[in-house]
Amino acid sequence: MTTVALVASSYWPRVGGVEEHVRRLAAVLHARGHRVVVWAVDRGDDVAGADDVVPGVRVRYLPAPLAARSARSLRDLALAAPGAAAAWWRAATADRPDVVHVQCYGPNGPWATALAAARRLPLVVGAHGETYMDESQVFETSALMRRALPWSLRRARAVTACSHHAAADLARFGRDPARTVVVANGVDPAEPAGPPPGWLPERYLLALGRMVHVKGFDLLLRAFARARAEGLVDDDVRLVLAGDGPERPALAALADELGVADRVVLPGALGRPDVVATLAGALGLVVPSRVEAFGIVVLEGLRAGVPVVATTRGGPREIVTDGVEGLLADPEDPAALAAALGRLGDADLRRRLGAAGRATAARYTWEAVADRVEAVYARVLRA
Repeated sequence: MTTVALVASSYWPRVGGVEEHVRRLAAVLHARGHRVVVWAVDRGDDVAGADDVVPGVRVRYLPAPLAARSARSLRDLALAAPGAAAAWWRAATADRPDVVHVQCYGPNGPWATALAAARRLPLVVGAHGETYMDESQVFETSALMRRALPWSLRRARAVTACSHHAAADLARFGRDPARTVVVANGVDPAEPAGPPPGWLPERYLLALGRMVHVKGFDLLLRAFARARAEGLVDDDVRLVLAGDGPERPALAALADELGVADRVVLPGALGRPDVVATLAGALGLVVPSRVEAFGIVVLEGLRAGVPVVATTRGGPREIVTDGVEGLLADPEDPAALAAALGRLGDADLRRRLGAAGRATAARYTWEAVADRVEAVYARVLRA
């Protein structure tokens, strides 16, 4: 039995790719007999019930203060650092991990690296595309983070990445992509669906995710409006943009500006049963991200047996082959994305893509993810 500390940049009650990855990986490792703890960055959320997210997996929220260049920031760090260091030390003393695995490098990264060095613990760093997908672009704006990540990568006994695309970006920080182990995300093949929500249109295209700039929902709205104007999409087809985030009001305004507000549904964030049910009834799932490290939602669409129109920018190209289990389109090319939406009107094509997608999704289970991670842990512990 190995005791593993999964050190997450974000966790419950927040939702997203890294949160899902950590939750699912923790559950499978725990079921296999490992002792798993989650150490997440304390972001001031109400975290009541966190220990119930994965029964048997203890969750700790740890302070992870970092400094910016201002004198006030340095002063605040000097005041907060002793207490934060004590909290990390107490967590390590109580949990006694054999491996410290950073999941998505943020404020958690420098603190976990320092702790692993001080206690001589094996460190694994897991990249999830945060070096180029962070909505605040921290690696472009923070000199501290640009220096800290190479330090952690040098100290790590192993580095994992969710895709070859994410691994390649680590080269900017001194990590040879050939030495990085790709550990893809997964999907639960038997995740239960709820009843179809009452607000669902009869025929619709679907996009799911956090409404931030990088996810490209504005690009999809423009392509949808173009497809309708050119007669590529039937008049009764609606566009469902499910999710929440800071760009939601702007997206509603853009739909009105483009003259498609009566054809666009913005239901907000969906619970997991609603996500599964909504995917199952869609004519297709569209992932129009300006860049995407992997895209768990791509796997969710493939699992549902619906065709996926995926961005050409990033990791989805490693999952979806154009014309096989989905369609690839550059979201920055409105004509190409509109044409891909139009192709989903072909029922025979939808059936063929959907069947191939189910077969592909079956290879991306969380059990397979855990197999890869266990192999990494075995190697670093032997070393």
